[in-house]
Amino acid sequence: RDRRDVIALIRKTAGVKRHTSSKRYTSSKRHTSASLSVSDVFACNSLTSLPISLYLTMAQTMDLDFDVPHFLRDQMQTAPHDLQHYFITFEDLYDRKLWHQLTLKVEEFIAEPASAIFQIPLYQHFVADWEEKMNKLKMVTIGLTAAKQYADPSDAIAFLTALIAKVDTSTTRDAYVHAVMETAHYRLRSGQTEETKDAIDRCEKLLDSFDAVETLIYASFYRVSAEYYKAKADYAQYYKNALLFLACVNIDTDLTAEERVERAHDLSIAALLGDTIYNFGELLMHPILDSLMGTTYDWLKGLLIAFNAGDIGKFESLAPKFPAEPLLQHSLPALSRKICLMSLVEAVFSRDADDRHIPFAAIAAETRLPVDEVEHLVMKALSLKLIKGSIDQVAALVKVEWVQPRVLDRTQIEGMRGRLMSWEQDVGRTAGFVEKEGGEVFAQ
Repeated sequence: RDRRDVIALIRKTAGVKRHTSSKRYTSSKRHTSASLSVSDVFACNSLTSLPISLYLTMAQTMDLDFDVPHFLRDQMQTAPHDLQHYFITFEDLYDRKLWHQLTLKVEEFIAEPASAIFQIPLYQHFVADWEEKMNKLKMVTIGLTAAKQYADPSDAIAFLTALIAKVDTSTTRDAYVHAVMETAHYRLRSGQTEETKDAIDRCEKLLDSFDAVETLIYASFYRVSAEYYKAKADYAQYYKNALLFLACVNIDTDLTAEERVERAHDLSIAALLGDTIYNFGELLMHPILDSLMGTTYDWLKGLLIAFNAGDIGKFESLAPKFPAEPLLQHSLPALSRKICLMSLVEAVFSRDADDRHIPFAAIAAETRLPVDEVEHLVMKALSLKLIKGSIDQVAALVKVEWVQPRVLDRTQIEGMRGRLMSWEQDVGRTAGFVEKEGGEVFAQ
């Protein structure tokens, strides 16, 4: 009954007549004072308590026309004083058909915090009237900003689904990917994980086919992908996609202070719990970790430094803080094994290339493990491809030929500098010996 009442009221207010042959509703008057105003529409919705998604469906099927100047004047009267000039400019640019300038002015308007409550009606009853004239990526970006104002994710999905259909063309694939990925964000919030993964897979194939694309589209893809893998507790994939997302944005301007802290916290946990992550240098060098300073998560950076250096003593000193992070507390045995592996890698890395035949006893001292557990630790490091080499069980010796490349911190770089200087001196001594003892040979 509510639906019939709304339809009757809309038809009465806007002068709508039904064509029985096509079963569509069209307005008998275009751009007149009798057209349906925004206040009428929202009055209908509030009186009948219909969901926004149903209203959107009705608006799409009834093909109603709205009086743009009348709408803009209505909005200006309800807007705060500092926003009213926008509506005057909108009407002027709209009448002059300056679509590019109008697009820029709309972008400027939606960037105003006070414009939030006006964004949905502005898109539906103003931007939608001339959206065919604007850049499709900008159209999607404006629509996405408006969609954030919906309290119910299902309403945002309904709004964005209609937007996706408008850019699902061969010439607007970039805008399509952007719209699909942001819709996937709301689907994930609604618990639709399978639909989210399907969107990620489809958009990844499209992105791989592009020669070039706007950075904001990659940012959208990696952000939503990271959100999905976080929900699935896939720490390694979250870590990868979250770092790629940060590479696409300016963390100082594109993220709020709260978002920076949350991102730094989640990346720290993912790095520690990821079963394939044994290189922390890239994260430690990223400025996002500075967001943890002065917060209750400040100790996480110290823990990452301890893992990167294979510092078991530092790890044990920070272990009492683990109860504050249930995921770390629950994974304490796995973290203990990981710090031992990092200690082994660091012990190998810190040695000269000609001094990598390491006795079991030396490894046991570095990792604080019993000697009879060293062989299993080395086999684990070999299987993870952290090192390459062989084990001499008879001589209780590990012969290391290669260690996994790493992003080095300043201390490790200084250690490498010292080894290079030592190598330079050895080369100099060898050159001097050859010059002295083989002078006659070189002369000939």
